[in-house]
Amino acid sequence: MEFLALLLLVLFFVLASIHVLTFDRGCRKSGSPKIPPGPKPLPIIGNTLELGNRPHHALARLSKIYGPLMTLKLGSRTAVVISSPDMAKEALQTNDQVFSGRTIADTSRAFNHHKFSVAWLPASTQWRKLRKVSATQIFAPQRLDATQALRRVKVQQLLDHVQACCSSGQAVDIGRAVFTTGLNALSNTFFSIDLAEYCNSNSSQEFHELIWGAMAEAGRPNISDFFPALRFIDPQGARRRMTTYFAKLFGILDGIIDKRVQLRALAKSSKPSDDVLDSLLNLTEEDNPDLRFDHIKRLLVDLFVAGNDTTTSTVEWAMAELLRDPAKMAKAREEAEEVLGNVGLVQESDILKLPYLQAVVKETLRLHPPAPLLIPHKAEVDVEMCGFTVPKNAQILVNVWAMGRDSSIWPNPTLFSPERFLEKDIDYKGRDFELIPFGAGRRICPGLPLASRMVSFILASLVYSFHWTLPAETKPEDLDMSEAAAGFTLHRTKPLLAIPITSV
Repeated sequence: MEFLALLLLVLFFVLASIHVLTFDRGCRKSGSPKIPPGPKPLPIIGNTLELGNRPHHALARLSKIYGPLMTLKLGSRTAVVISSPDMAKEALQTNDQVFSGRTIADTSRAFNHHKFSVAWLPASTQWRKLRKVSATQIFAPQRLDATQALRRVKVQQLLDHVQACCSSGQAVDIGRAVFTTGLNALSNTFFSIDLAEYCNSNSSQEFHELIWGAMAEAGRPNISDFFPALRFIDPQGARRRMTTYFAKLFGILDGIIDKRVQLRALAKSSKPSDDVLDSLLNLTEEDNPDLRFDHIKRLLVDLFVAGNDTTTSTVEWAMAELLRDPAKMAKAREEAEEVLGNVGLVQESDILKLPYLQAVVKETLRLHPPAPLLIPHKAEVDVEMCGFTVPKNAQILVNVWAMGRDSSIWPNPTLFSPERFLEKDIDYKGRDFELIPFGAGRRICPGLPLASRMVSFILASLVYSFHWTLPAETKPEDLDMSEAAAGFTLHRTKPLLAIPITSV
């Protein structure tokens, strides 16, 4: 340990010297580009200490001082932070191509995931092919329409679980129940199997810990990202922990894929499962050298980890906001009762008839975007924006959390008010830059079509099928709405517990 500490100290001073010399030469260079303003960096570490454990909060505060286009020095890396719809539109629409790169997080290098992942690959030929596979084989409207019945079964199982809790007088852990629902909906869409159960399920708990752990590591500030020269040491152990999470996730998927390959080989004439896995395996067998098992596995991991985690967090935040304001909960429920009557179970097709429920989802995504800083982009070349130069290789952070709470855009921005979206024709599909929780442009989240359906369907089903109240010891106005420390996804500090009451 003493040797490692000494080595780190030596490396620290070497990096410090290089940083100071480089910074000094850059400052003295005549005619150097005018970069966006920002707080003065400290020697060596730059502005890293200002990030805190909730970087989106810190960056929102700084943007009020330095503007919606702001430069920070994060160790040896230059970061440009965007905090307004106009700047986001210029970056993700006008300059979409030149900002389509990725700054690779060190945790994504676990198992060389960054070389196969649609989230981390550069906007290359391989990336375009994987996006096409996602769009045509997984998230095409026809595919999603064809799997509606499957999702309806999974949501019914959620309601059965809630009914069991209702009958026994137990509170429901909303996040955990929705997580299990989303996990089984995805696993049935992909593999035609359930991967978790609602009660006393070790598998559900394991997946929960794996996915939440991976998302926490992916979003937590990491010294290796600020000082790439320290990457081989992995001083915080973040990549080692991510490697452990990935090893377990890949092990589970390897078992599923291997079993399916064996079944296909033994039963060539049998009816295929006709699920996503079969579709992807068919592509690999069509003399397609650009799609290998590794690509399939990494794509499925991306969709499992990011897709289920963001769906869970959004539904949990929405339920928390409605429970904190019983009048809005009642309004959402009354709308559903008026439109649906006594049909018994909400259908996905019913969501379009529920404008207030849709407004609740939009307002939740405004206040609690699943990924508050999106996945960082990278400038491929020097780019002129608003009279400043965004330098080549700069990391681009889009603070959608700050944009959602900007008083110049949203009156009473901290107030949960779905009504504002009944008055404004704004959606979250990447065209209205006031609300881009899933990003925009060519790097928009590929799973948005399914996430949009799942969030609205699950939330509408919970609101319509049961009355809800908080445990006796918790008053609505006292409900803890604080955010957990930094992670890729915006989670609540405490799980949301709510008591269901059967509709009369």
